[in-house]
This record gives sequence, structure tokens and C-alpha cells, in this order.
Amino acid sequence: MSPLEKVREYMKTLPFSLEIILFNESTHTSQLAAQALGVEVGQIAKTLVFVGKDSQAVLVVTSGDMKVDQKKLKEVAGFKPRFASAEEALALTGFPPGGVCPFAVPVTIPVFIDVSLERFPVVYAAAGTANSAVPITVPQLMTATRGNMCDVCYC
Repeated sequence: MSPLEKVREYMKTLPFSLEIILFNESTHTSQLAAQALGVEVGQIAKTLVFVGKDSQAVLVVTSGDMKVDQKKLKEVAGFKPRFASAEEALALTGFPPGGVCPFAVPVTIPVFIDVSLERFPVVYAAAGTANSAVPITVPQLMTATRGNMCDVCYC
């Protein structure tokens, strides 16, 4: 099953409807996605994969205009995180970098949703490919990811 099909199948299990937007151009960075959608960079819900020793991993979903504070992340994750390599991200989530969907990932990976996303009524997450997006509200994102709200970023 392709990453896009995996996301579509997962979306069928949710208690609300979501639509995937596909683009002819790449949206693998927050800036490119914002340009393609005609929105602020902050409205892009970028999903970052962090790993630690002993096969530890977490996803951080944050606004496209924010950076992860690794000291804050260490406090909520419970381990010293480092940004995952492209290979690690793909192996852990099943999605390529630039297309990591924050949901439809293994349940064993905790998801942390940064409070920076709450600035917007709708944010746009990748849908498994580097040319896709899913418009979603933060409450829907919390439900879809089984995520925890936290404050782990800075501008």
C-alpha cells in the first residue's frame, strides 16, 4: 500500500471527514507548502521525527515557522532526542521526509503537538507524500494522532 493510500485508509477510521489536497509541485518544505496553498508558513503542520538511544522515537507536530527546542523536548519525551535521518524517519513512520503524516503511524510512537499550531483555525499536514496536504483543525489533529499538547518550540 502506498503512503497516500495508507493515509486515506486511516482517515476512514476517524469520526470526521478530511480531504487530501494533491499538488503538481513539491510541498516537501513548509515554505513550499505554504506557497502552494496560499497560506502563512505557520499554518503548515510540519511533522518531525526525533530518536534516542534504545529505539526511542517521538513525532513533533509544530507550525512551519517554529523550531524545536531540544531541551524542552527532552523534558516531555523523557530521553535525549536527536533529529532522525531520512532513513530512520521512513523506517519508523512509513513516510518519506517532506511527506510525514502525523497520523497513520505506528501507535507505539508518541506524538507531541506544539501549542504554536493553536494560533490558526485550520492547519495543513502532509498526507504521506511530498506533494500532498490535509486541512485539519487542531482538535481534529489531536484526535487523529492521539497526540499530547505541549510547548517544545521557539521562533
